[in-house]
Amino acid sequence: MNIRFYNARILTMDGNFDITEGELWVEGKKISYIGPSKAPEEVDKVEWDRQIDAQRNLLMPGFKDAHTHTAMTFLRSYADDLPLQDWLNKQVFPKEALLTGEDIYFLTKHGILEYLTSGITAAFDMYMHTDQIAKAAVESGFRMVQVGAINDFGGTLEECEQDYLRLNSYNELSSYMFGFHAEYTTKRDTMRGLAALAERYHAPIYMHNSETKAEVEGCIQRYGLTPTQLFDELGIFEYGGGGFHCVWMDQKDLDIYKEKGLYAVTNPASNMKLASGIAPIQKMLDMGITVAIGTDGAASNNCLDMFREMFLVTGLAKLREKDASAVDAREVLKMATVNGAHAMGLDDCDVLAEGKYADIIMIDMHQPNMQPENNIVKNIVYAGSKQNVKMTMINGYIVYEDGRFDVGEDPEFLYDKANSIIQRMIQQSKNA
Repeated sequence: MNIRFYNARILTMDGNFDITEGELWVEGKKISYIGPSKAPEEVDKVEWDRQIDAQRNLLMPGFKDAHTHTAMTFLRSYADDLPLQDWLNKQVFPKEALLTGEDIYFLTKHGILEYLTSGITAAFDMYMHTDQIAKAAVESGFRMVQVGAINDFGGTLEECEQDYLRLNSYNELSSYMFGFHAEYTTKRDTMRGLAALAERYHAPIYMHNSETKAEVEGCIQRYGLTPTQLFDELGIFEYGGGGFHCVWMDQKDLDIYKEKGLYAVTNPASNMKLASGIAPIQKMLDMGITVAIGTDGAASNNCLDMFREMFLVTGLAKLREKDASAVDAREVLKMATVNGAHAMGLDDCDVLAEGKYADIIMIDMHQPNMQPENNIVKNIVYAGSKQNVKMTMINGYIVYEDGRFDVGEDPEFLYDKANSIIQRMIQQSKNA
């Protein structure tokens, strides 16, 4: 489609935080023009499907959810108020064992609805039944990067390689990176095998890393090394990648992340709710480590809301450092957009620029929480909420606008499916 936005404010995130006024043109799937208003004769040269008066609302790159488990929406507000290991072993793993591929297909679509309302245009998803996830995402017009979740309970190295080859050629909205669940759920031989795959394809690897103090202590007991140091010794990071959570990192761990150019993906709401701790974000930034932001799954945080994550990244960092100047809001907005895109390998979707894919959101500035406009960037991080997402566009197609979805599925049907799935599981557990 060809869509012209005019009378817009535009935050490109292309090297700075300047906001300009003018027009943005989308022709097909990509941005074809950003700049001052064009003369009518220039505008008329293009056959437009829509011309949208942005009414001085803000266009900016979509948020990138750099760590999540989309289909875990079925456990929202079901497995709460427990420490991580009890949460996993007593609530999550038993219910996940009852999931079917069809369940994950519908639950992924359900989660995508929530992403769109939060201005999230791409997710870095770690879960099972990868074909069903890819199918659900493509049918919904959503950009999905999957990461492997192999562990001692499921998956093989052969399946990881097949996923890598198949999902990276399935559709332009689909891609895949190597990964495994975590050190404490994965044998050393499996991790070595993944390192060999990374060597074969010159590919990065991601995993849950140093989420809890107990996880790190357990790894040291098993191997005499922290998880990060073990991964480095096994050659897992030779072609980049990074870790999700990265809460309990010592200086040597951080030095490895800096030296290897790895991404640290922070998940503040989940880590706070599960009492896992607060990641050393300011120290990472001071060292030049690139930080991105993820929501984690709805079972642990309990919503897929990038606005809440952004506020918590900076708010918790200020509390941790006892320094109100820690982790500037501008850096947080970069984490949620540009850095997340790069962590996910989405270099063509990171900023708003001519030739980039049109993954764009519109922020409604005509809401009380966006006024006065002393600093629009800081308003987004400190005062923004889902209510400000007026439109979400992915690949040049508007999939969410003014509370309405265009994803090929009735939202109420997906809500009913999510409820029926968890109710079936509860009944299965009672009958077991």
